[in-house]
Amino acid sequence: MNSYPDRAARILTRIDHLATISETATGITRTFGTPAFLAGRELVQGWMQAAGLATRLDAIGNLRGRRVSPMPGAKTFVIGSHIDTVVNAGRHDGPLGVLLGLDVLENLGQETLPFHLELIAFSDEEGVRFHTTYLGSKVVAGAFDTNLLTKADATGVTLAQALAEMDATVSSRHLAAIDYHLAADAIAPADFLGYFEAHIEQGPVLWGRQIPVAVVTAIAGQRRCELTFRGMAGHAGTVPMPMRQDALAAAAEFVLAAEAMARADAHGLVATVGKLTVNGAASNVIPGEVRCTLDLRAADENHLAAAHDGLRITAEKLAAARGIALTWTPVQTGAPVTCDPELTDLLGHAIRDAGHETVALVSGAGHDAVPIAAVAPVAMLFIRCFKGISHNPLEAVEASDVAAALDVTDRFFAHLATRHAITY
Repeated sequence: MNSYPDRAARILTRIDHLATISETATGITRTFGTPAFLAGRELVQGWMQAAGLATRLDAIGNLRGRRVSPMPGAKTFVIGSHIDTVVNAGRHDGPLGVLLGLDVLENLGQETLPFHLELIAFSDEEGVRFHTTYLGSKVVAGAFDTNLLTKADATGVTLAQALAEMDATVSSRHLAAIDYHLAADAIAPADFLGYFEAHIEQGPVLWGRQIPVAVVTAIAGQRRCELTFRGMAGHAGTVPMPMRQDALAAAAEFVLAAEAMARADAHGLVATVGKLTVNGAASNVIPGEVRCTLDLRAADENHLAAAHDGLRITAEKLAAARGIALTWTPVQTGAPVTCDPELTDLLGHAIRDAGHETVALVSGAGHDAVPIAAVAPVAMLFIRCFKGISHNPLEAVEASDVAAALDVTDRFFAHLATRHAITY
Protein backbone atom coordinates (compact mmCIF):
# COMPACT_ATOMS: atom_id res chain seq x y z
CA MET A 1 0.00 0.00 0.00
CA ASN A 2 1.33 3.42 -0.92
CA SER A 3 1.62 6.13 1.72
CA TYR A 4 -1.42 8.27 2.38
CA PRO A 5 0.26 11.44 1.04
CA ASP A 6 1.08 9.59 -2.20
CA ARG A 7 -2.47 8.25 -2.47
CA ALA A 8 -3.92 11.71 -1.81
CA ALA A 9 -1.71 13.22 -4.50
CA ARG A 10 -2.91 10.63 -7.00
CA ILE A 11 -6.55 11.36 -6.21
CA LEU A 12 -6.04 15.09 -6.66
CA THR A 13 -4.23 14.51 -9.95
CA ARG A 14 -7.18 12.50 -11.20
CA ILE A 15 -9.60 15.20 -10.05
CA ASP A 16 -7.57 17.80 -11.94
CA HIS A 17 -7.68 15.60 -15.04
CA LEU A 18 -11.45 15.18 -14.77
CA ALA A 19 -11.83 18.94 -14.27
CA THR A 20 -10.42 19.55 -17.77
CA ILE A 21 -13.58 17.98 -19.23
CA SER A 22 -16.32 20.59 -19.39
CA GLU A 23 -19.17 21.87 -21.53
CA THR A 24 -17.56 25.32 -21.44
CA ALA A 25 -14.15 26.61 -22.43
CA THR A 26 -13.70 28.17 -19.01
CA GLY A 27 -14.80 26.75 -15.68
CA ILE A 28 -16.23 23.29 -15.01
CA THR A 29 -19.72 22.32 -16.15
CA ARG A 30 -20.73 18.68 -16.67
CA THR A 31 -24.50 18.32 -16.57
CA PHE A 32 -26.32 15.05 -16.94
CA GLY A 33 -26.25 13.45 -20.39
CA THR A 34 -24.10 16.03 -22.15
CA PRO A 35 -21.03 15.07 -24.22
CA ALA A 36 -18.82 16.45 -21.42
CA PHE A 37 -20.61 14.30 -18.86
CA LEU A 38 -20.20 11.20 -21.05
CA ALA A 39 -16.50 11.93 -21.62
CA GLY A 40 -15.90 12.41 -17.90
CA ARG A 41 -17.73 9.18 -17.11
CA GLU A 42 -15.64 7.30 -19.69
CA LEU A 43 -12.45 8.60 -18.08
CA VAL A 44 -13.53 7.42 -14.62
CA GLN A 45 -14.67 4.08 -16.03
CA GLY A 46 -11.18 3.55 -17.44
CA TRP A 47 -9.68 4.11 -14.00
CA MET A 48 -12.16 1.66 -12.46
CA GLN A 49 -11.34 -1.01 -15.03
CA ALA A 50 -7.60 -0.51 -14.52
CA ALA A 51 -8.23 -1.17 -10.83
CA GLY A 52 -9.72 -4.55 -11.70
CA LEU A 53 -13.35 -3.66 -11.03
CA ALA A 54 -16.13 -5.18 -13.10
CA THR A 55 -17.82 -2.08 -14.50
CA ARG A 56 -21.17 -1.39 -16.12
CA LEU A 57 -23.43 1.52 -17.04
CA ASP A 58 -26.97 1.20 -15.79
CA ALA A 59 -30.17 2.48 -17.38
CA ILE A 60 -30.02 5.94 -15.76
CA GLY A 61 -26.35 6.41 -16.66
CA ASN A 62 -24.75 5.54 -13.33
CA LEU A 63 -21.21 4.15 -13.60
CA ARG A 64 -20.88 1.10 -11.34
CA GLY A 65 -17.71 -0.80 -10.46
CA ARG A 66 -17.98 -4.00 -8.42
CA ARG A 67 -15.60 -6.07 -6.31
CA VAL A 68 -17.21 -9.41 -5.57
CA SER A 69 -16.80 -11.24 -2.27
CA PRO A 70 -16.43 -15.04 -2.43
CA MET A 71 -18.32 -15.39 0.86
CA PRO A 72 -21.66 -17.24 0.52
CA GLY A 73 -24.68 -15.00 1.08
CA ALA A 74 -22.63 -11.80 0.96
CA LYS A 75 -24.57 -8.55 0.76
CA THR A 76 -23.54 -5.37 -1.05
CA PHE A 77 -21.96 -2.33 0.56
CA VAL A 78 -21.92 0.74 -1.68
CA ILE A 79 -19.39 3.57 -1.81
CA GLY A 80 -20.81 6.43 -3.82
CA SER A 81 -20.98 10.05 -4.87
CA HIS A 82 -21.65 11.89 -8.13
CA ILE A 83 -19.71 13.13 -11.15
CA ASP A 84 -22.20 15.62 -12.57
CA THR A 85 -21.79 19.30 -11.62
CA VAL A 86 -23.63 22.55 -11.28
CA VAL A 87 -22.88 25.31 -13.81
CA ASN A 88 -19.40 26.85 -13.31
CA ALA A 89 -18.68 24.39 -10.53
CA GLY A 90 -15.81 23.52 -8.27
CA ARG A 91 -13.86 20.37 -9.01
CA HIS A 92 -14.26 18.45 -5.75
CA ASP A 93 -18.02 18.39 -5.06
CA GLY A 94 -18.86 14.80 -5.96
CA PRO A 95 -15.73 13.55 -7.77
CA LEU A 96 -13.68 13.58 -4.56
CA GLY A 97 -16.00 10.99 -3.03
CA VAL A 98 -15.93 8.80 -6.13
CA LEU A 99 -12.16 8.90 -6.59
CA LEU A 100 -11.41 8.50 -2.89
CA GLY A 101 -13.62 5.40 -2.97
CA LEU A 102 -11.75 4.11 -6.01
CA ASP A 103 -8.43 4.58 -4.23
CA VAL A 104 -9.70 2.63 -1.22
CA LEU A 105 -10.71 -0.26 -3.48
CA GLU A 106 -7.40 -0.15 -5.34
CA ASN A 107 -5.50 -0.49 -2.06
CA LEU A 108 -7.44 -3.43 -0.63
CA GLY A 109 -5.09 -5.81 -2.40
CA GLN A 110 -6.18 -9.46 -2.22
CA GLU A 111 -8.00 -9.07 1.07
CA THR A 112 -11.21 -11.11 1.24
CA LEU A 113 -14.17 -9.13 2.54
CA PRO A 114 -17.42 -10.58 3.92
CA PHE A 115 -19.46 -8.31 1.61
CA HIS A 116 -19.45 -7.18 -1.99
CA LEU A 117 -18.19 -3.64 -2.56
CA GLU A 118 -19.80 -1.53 -5.28
CA LEU A 119 -18.44 1.87 -6.21
CA ILE A 120 -21.08 4.05 -7.89
CA ALA A 121 -20.47 7.31 -9.69
CA PHE A 122 -24.03 8.61 -9.70
CA SER A 123 -25.15 10.26 -12.92
CA ASP A 124 -27.23 13.19 -11.67
CA GLU A 125 -27.21 14.41 -8.09
CA GLU A 126 -27.35 18.13 -8.82
CA GLY A 127 -30.52 18.12 -10.95
CA VAL A 128 -29.39 20.99 -13.17
CA ARG A 129 -30.73 19.78 -16.51
CA PHE A 130 -34.17 18.43 -15.56
CA HIS A 131 -34.59 20.33 -12.27
CA THR A 132 -35.00 17.18 -10.22
CA THR A 133 -32.24 15.90 -7.96
CA TYR A 134 -30.89 12.41 -7.20
CA LEU A 135 -31.85 10.77 -10.51
CA GLY A 136 -29.03 8.24 -10.24
CA SER A 137 -29.33 7.33 -6.57
CA LYS A 138 -33.13 7.09 -6.72
CA VAL A 139 -32.75 4.33 -9.31
CA VAL A 140 -30.34 2.41 -7.10
CA ALA A 141 -32.74 2.86 -4.16
CA GLY A 142 -35.70 1.65 -6.22
CA ALA A 143 -37.44 5.00 -5.73
CA PHE A 144 -37.34 6.45 -9.24
CA ASP A 145 -40.55 8.21 -10.29
CA THR A 146 -41.19 7.02 -13.85
CA ASN A 147 -43.33 10.10 -14.52
CA LEU A 148 -40.02 11.96 -14.75
CA LEU A 149 -39.29 10.24 -18.07
CA THR A 150 -41.56 12.74 -19.82
CA LYS A 151 -40.02 15.76 -18.07
CA ALA A 152 -38.29 18.08 -20.55
CA ASP A 153 -35.15 20.18 -20.25
CA ALA A 154 -34.87 23.81 -21.40
CA THR A 155 -34.51 22.72 -25.04
CA GLY A 156 -37.54 20.42 -25.00
CA VAL A 157 -35.61 17.14 -24.79
CA THR A 158 -37.32 14.71 -22.44
CA LEU A 159 -35.48 12.56 -19.94
CA ALA A 160 -36.45 9.47 -21.95
CA GLN A 161 -34.95 11.02 -25.07
CA ALA A 162 -31.79 11.96 -23.16
CA LEU A 163 -31.41 8.36 -21.98
CA ALA A 164 -31.83 7.16 -25.57
CA GLU A 165 -29.12 9.58 -26.70
CA MET A 166 -26.81 8.27 -23.97
CA ASP A 167 -27.43 4.60 -24.82
CA ALA A 168 -28.18 3.44 -28.36
CA THR A 169 -29.90 0.30 -27.00
CA VAL A 170 -32.61 2.43 -25.35
CA SER A 171 -35.63 3.61 -27.33
CA SER A 172 -37.41 6.68 -26.01
CA ARG A 173 -40.60 5.42 -27.70
CA HIS A 174 -40.89 2.46 -25.35
CA LEU A 175 -41.22 3.98 -21.88
CA ALA A 176 -42.34 0.65 -20.42
CA ALA A 177 -39.05 -0.93 -21.43
CA ILE A 178 -37.08 1.92 -19.84
CA ASP A 179 -39.20 1.52 -16.70
CA TYR A 180 -38.30 -2.17 -16.59
CA HIS A 181 -34.56 -1.57 -16.88
CA LEU A 182 -34.59 1.24 -14.31
CA ALA A 183 -36.39 -1.01 -11.82
CA ALA A 184 -33.94 -3.84 -12.49
CA ASP A 185 -30.99 -1.60 -11.59
CA ALA A 186 -32.13 -1.17 -7.98
CA ILE A 187 -30.34 -2.98 -5.17
CA ALA A 188 -32.94 -4.87 -3.17
CA PRO A 189 -33.12 -3.72 0.47
CA ALA A 190 -32.51 -7.29 1.63
CA ASP A 191 -29.22 -7.33 -0.30
CA PHE A 192 -28.15 -3.78 0.62
CA LEU A 193 -25.73 -3.89 3.57
CA GLY A 194 -24.97 -0.17 3.72
CA TYR A 195 -23.69 2.97 2.05
CA PHE A 196 -20.70 5.26 2.61
CA GLU A 197 -20.11 8.68 1.05
CA ALA A 198 -17.14 10.99 1.50
CA HIS A 199 -17.76 14.61 0.55
CA ILE A 200 -16.32 18.06 1.05
CA GLU A 201 -18.10 19.82 3.91
CA GLN A 202 -19.38 22.69 1.73
CA GLY A 203 -19.38 24.76 4.91
CA PRO A 204 -16.83 26.60 7.05
CA VAL A 205 -16.90 24.68 10.34
CA LEU A 206 -13.93 22.38 9.73
CA TRP A 207 -11.98 25.17 8.07
CA GLY A 208 -12.54 27.46 11.03
CA ARG A 209 -11.54 24.79 13.55
CA GLN A 210 -8.62 23.49 11.43
CA ILE A 211 -9.84 19.90 11.66
CA PRO A 212 -9.54 17.66 8.56
CA VAL A 213 -12.63 15.46 8.81
CA ALA A 214 -15.99 15.12 10.55
CA VAL A 215 -18.70 12.51 10.88
CA VAL A 216 -22.11 13.45 9.51
CA THR A 217 -25.00 12.62 11.84
CA ALA A 218 -27.89 13.87 9.70
CA ILE A 219 -28.79 15.57 6.44
CA ALA A 220 -31.17 18.48 6.70
CA GLY A 221 -34.61 18.31 5.17
CA GLN A 222 -35.64 20.89 2.61
CA ARG A 223 -38.73 22.86 1.67
CA ARG A 224 -38.54 24.91 -1.52
CA CYS A 225 -41.33 27.24 -2.58
CA GLU A 226 -42.03 29.93 -5.14
CA LEU A 227 -43.96 33.03 -4.09
CA THR A 228 -45.71 35.48 -6.39
CA PHE A 229 -46.72 38.90 -5.07
CA ARG A 230 -49.26 40.67 -7.32
CA GLY A 231 -50.04 44.30 -6.74
CA MET A 232 -50.67 47.12 -9.20
CA ALA A 233 -48.09 48.60 -11.51
CA GLY A 234 -48.21 52.36 -11.72
CA HIS A 235 -46.34 55.54 -12.56
CA ALA A 236 -43.55 56.20 -10.10
CA GLY A 237 -44.23 59.92 -10.14
CA THR A 238 -48.01 60.10 -9.91
CA VAL A 239 -49.28 57.47 -7.46
CA PRO A 240 -49.21 58.75 -3.83
CA MET A 241 -47.28 56.55 -1.40
CA PRO A 242 -50.32 55.62 0.76
CA MET A 243 -52.24 54.44 -2.33
CA ARG A 244 -49.60 52.16 -3.79
CA GLN A 245 -49.78 48.37 -4.12
CA ASP A 246 -46.05 47.83 -4.49
CA ALA A 247 -45.35 44.12 -4.99
CA LEU A 248 -41.60 44.57 -4.58
CA ALA A 249 -41.98 46.32 -1.23
CA ALA A 250 -44.09 43.39 0.00
CA ALA A 251 -41.52 40.89 -1.29
CA ALA A 252 -38.71 42.86 0.35
CA GLU A 253 -40.49 42.71 3.70
CA PHE A 254 -40.85 38.97 3.29
CA VAL A 255 -37.15 38.52 2.49
CA LEU A 256 -36.20 40.30 5.70
CA ALA A 257 -38.81 38.38 7.71
CA ALA A 258 -37.42 35.04 6.48
CA GLU A 259 -33.89 36.12 7.39
CA ALA A 260 -35.00 37.33 10.83
CA MET A 261 -36.78 34.05 11.59
CA ALA A 262 -33.73 31.97 10.70
CA ARG A 263 -31.33 34.26 12.58
CA ALA A 264 -33.44 34.00 15.73
CA ASP A 265 -33.79 30.22 15.47
CA ALA A 266 -31.88 28.09 17.96
CA HIS A 267 -32.23 24.77 16.11
CA GLY A 268 -30.10 25.26 13.02
CA LEU A 269 -32.82 26.48 10.64
CA VAL A 270 -31.53 28.25 7.53
CA ALA A 271 -33.69 30.29 5.16
CA THR A 272 -32.67 31.69 1.79
CA VAL A 273 -34.41 33.79 -0.82
CA GLY A 274 -32.05 33.15 -3.70
CA LYS A 275 -34.03 34.41 -6.66
CA LEU A 276 -36.11 37.55 -7.13
CA THR A 277 -37.80 38.46 -10.44
CA VAL A 278 -39.51 41.81 -11.00
CA ASN A 279 -41.84 41.60 -13.99
CA GLY A 280 -41.75 44.66 -16.22
CA ALA A 281 -38.94 46.17 -14.18
CA ALA A 282 -38.20 49.84 -14.90
CA SER A 283 -36.80 52.66 -12.81
CA ASN A 284 -39.96 54.75 -13.18
CA VAL A 285 -42.58 52.01 -12.67
CA ILE A 286 -44.05 50.80 -9.36
CA PRO A 287 -43.53 47.00 -9.45
CA GLY A 288 -46.83 45.23 -10.04
CA GLU A 289 -45.68 41.60 -9.87
CA VAL A 290 -42.70 39.98 -8.18
CA ARG A 291 -41.71 36.33 -7.94
CA CYS A 292 -39.23 34.98 -5.43
CA THR A 293 -38.00 31.64 -4.18
CA LEU A 294 -37.72 30.35 -0.62
CA ASP A 295 -35.33 27.58 0.47
CA LEU A 296 -35.80 26.31 4.04
CA ARG A 297 -33.60 23.66 5.64
CA ALA A 298 -33.49 22.03 9.07
CA ALA A 299 -32.51 18.66 10.55
CA ASP A 300 -35.85 18.17 12.36
CA GLU A 301 -38.97 17.58 10.25
CA ASN A 302 -41.40 19.05 12.78
CA HIS A 303 -39.29 22.17 13.16
CA LEU A 304 -38.96 22.50 9.40
CA ALA A 305 -42.71 22.17 8.90
CA ALA A 306 -43.42 24.74 11.63
CA ALA A 307 -41.00 27.23 10.07
CA HIS A 308 -42.57 26.70 6.64
CA ASP A 309 -46.09 27.25 7.95
CA GLY A 310 -45.01 30.25 10.03
CA LEU A 311 -43.37 31.97 7.07
CA ARG A 312 -46.42 31.34 4.90
CA ILE A 313 -48.63 33.04 7.47
CA THR A 314 -46.14 35.90 7.67
CA ALA A 315 -46.16 36.30 3.89
CA GLU A 316 -49.96 36.34 3.81
CA LYS A 317 -50.12 39.03 6.48
CA LEU A 318 -47.50 41.20 4.78
CA ALA A 319 -49.30 40.94 1.47
CA ALA A 320 -52.74 41.66 2.96
CA ALA A 321 -51.45 44.76 4.74
CA ARG A 322 -50.40 46.22 1.38
CA GLY A 323 -53.40 45.05 -0.66
CA ILE A 324 -51.24 42.50 -2.47
CA ALA A 325 -52.38 39.10 -3.75
CA LEU A 326 -50.09 36.21 -2.82
CA THR A 327 -49.57 32.84 -4.49
CA TRP A 328 -47.50 30.30 -2.54
CA THR A 329 -46.40 27.29 -4.62
CA PRO A 330 -44.50 24.31 -3.14
CA VAL A 331 -41.68 23.25 -5.48
CA GLN A 332 -39.74 20.54 -3.62
CA THR A 333 -39.99 18.75 -0.29
CA GLY A 334 -37.32 16.52 1.20
CA ALA A 335 -37.47 14.98 4.65
CA PRO A 336 -34.43 15.10 6.95
CA VAL A 337 -32.27 11.98 7.01
CA THR A 338 -30.58 10.56 10.09
CA CYS A 339 -27.37 8.65 9.40
CA ASP A 340 -27.26 5.10 10.72
CA PRO A 341 -26.16 5.07 14.40
CA GLU A 342 -24.09 1.89 14.06
CA LEU A 343 -22.19 3.02 10.96
CA THR A 344 -21.79 6.50 12.42
CA ASP A 345 -20.31 4.98 15.56
CA LEU A 346 -17.85 2.91 13.48
CA LEU A 347 -16.87 6.04 11.55
CA GLY A 348 -16.37 7.95 14.79
CA HIS A 349 -14.10 5.17 16.08
CA ALA A 350 -12.11 5.32 12.83
CA ILE A 351 -11.64 9.08 13.22
CA ARG A 352 -10.44 8.69 16.81
CA ASP A 353 -8.17 5.78 15.91
CA ALA A 354 -6.58 7.98 13.25
CA GLY A 355 -5.78 10.54 15.94
CA HIS A 356 -8.31 13.25 15.09
CA GLU A 357 -10.89 15.03 17.18
CA THR A 358 -14.36 13.63 16.54
CA VAL A 359 -16.59 16.39 15.22
CA ALA A 360 -20.25 15.65 14.46
CA LEU A 361 -21.98 17.82 11.85
CA VAL A 362 -25.39 18.05 10.23
CA SER A 363 -25.22 18.49 6.46
CA GLY A 364 -27.24 21.43 5.23
CA ALA A 365 -26.67 20.30 1.64
CA GLY A 366 -28.39 17.32 0.08
CA HIS A 367 -26.46 14.23 -1.00
CA ASP A 368 -27.09 10.92 -2.76
CA ALA A 369 -27.22 9.39 0.71
CA VAL A 370 -30.72 10.88 1.06
CA PRO A 371 -32.63 8.45 -1.21
CA ILE A 372 -30.32 5.56 -0.28
CA ALA A 373 -31.17 6.04 3.42
CA ALA A 374 -34.73 4.87 2.73
CA VAL A 375 -33.49 1.35 1.90
CA ALA A 376 -30.10 0.96 3.60
CA PRO A 377 -27.99 2.25 6.53
CA VAL A 378 -25.88 5.25 5.46
CA ALA A 379 -22.74 6.93 6.77
CA MET A 380 -21.03 10.10 5.58
CA LEU A 381 -17.58 11.57 6.11
CA PHE A 382 -17.00 15.30 5.62
CA ILE A 383 -13.62 16.57 4.43
CA ARG A 384 -12.48 20.12 5.11
CA CYS A 385 -12.59 22.50 2.16
CA PHE A 386 -11.11 25.96 1.66
CA LYS A 387 -13.18 28.46 3.67
CA GLY A 388 -16.20 26.22 3.17
CA ILE A 389 -16.55 27.44 -0.42
CA SER A 390 -18.47 25.17 -2.79
CA HIS A 391 -20.39 25.34 -6.08
CA ASN A 392 -17.72 27.81 -7.04
CA PRO A 393 -14.44 27.59 -9.02
CA LEU A 394 -12.61 28.55 -5.79
CA GLU A 395 -13.59 25.21 -4.25
CA ALA A 396 -10.40 23.53 -2.97
CA VAL A 397 -9.10 20.87 -0.59
CA GLU A 398 -5.67 20.29 0.92
CA ALA A 399 -3.77 17.08 0.16
CA SER A 400 -3.16 16.52 3.88
CA ASP A 401 -6.91 16.50 4.52
CA VAL A 402 -7.49 14.00 1.73
CA ALA A 403 -4.73 11.83 3.23
CA ALA A 404 -6.46 12.02 6.61
CA ALA A 405 -9.77 11.04 5.01
CA LEU A 406 -8.13 8.02 3.35
CA ASP A 407 -6.70 6.88 6.67
CA VAL A 408 -10.11 7.20 8.33
CA THR A 409 -11.90 5.42 5.47
CA ASP A 410 -9.47 2.48 5.47
CA ARG A 411 -10.00 2.11 9.23
CA PHE A 412 -13.77 2.35 8.82
CA PHE A 413 -13.87 -0.51 6.33
CA ALA A 414 -11.51 -2.58 8.47
CA HIS A 415 -13.90 -2.13 11.42
CA LEU A 416 -16.85 -2.94 9.16
CA ALA A 417 -15.22 -6.12 7.83
CA THR A 418 -14.41 -7.29 11.35
CA ARG A 419 -17.95 -6.69 12.54
CA HIS A 420 -19.63 -8.46 9.64
CA ALA A 421 -17.18 -11.36 9.42
CA ILE A 422 -18.91 -12.76 12.49
CA THR A 423 -22.21 -13.08 10.64
CA TYR A 424 -20.93 -15.06 7.65
